[in-house]
Amino acid sequence: MTEVTDADFETEVIGADIPVLVEFTADWCPPCRQMGPVLTALAAEEGERLKVVQLDVDTNPTTTNAYQVLSMPTFMVFRAGEPVKAMVGARPKRRLLEELSDVL
Repeated sequence: MTEVTDADFETEVIGADIPVLVEFTADWCPPCRQMGPVLTALAAEEGERLKVVQLDVDTNPTTTNAYQVLSMPTFMVFRAGEPVKAMVGARPKRRLLEELSDVL
């Protein structure tokens, strides 16, 4: 799973040619750490159709503030450079896949 920053968000997420799932995360967030294996598995299974990246909110305040992210983890799906879906909170992989089905 790729980590993105304020510096490369435009290139990695906005400019991507497939939908991108961004997890806004933080080291101090236990639910965020729980999502690590789920997102790694999701990236492995759906890599052809979905790019999965993480953005650390503590070290990337510009992007975090631009999308008004207040809770961790927040998941946002970007398609064609625009946020098309947002979800807050940890969830099992099955539920995450169900919630992503309309954007994949």
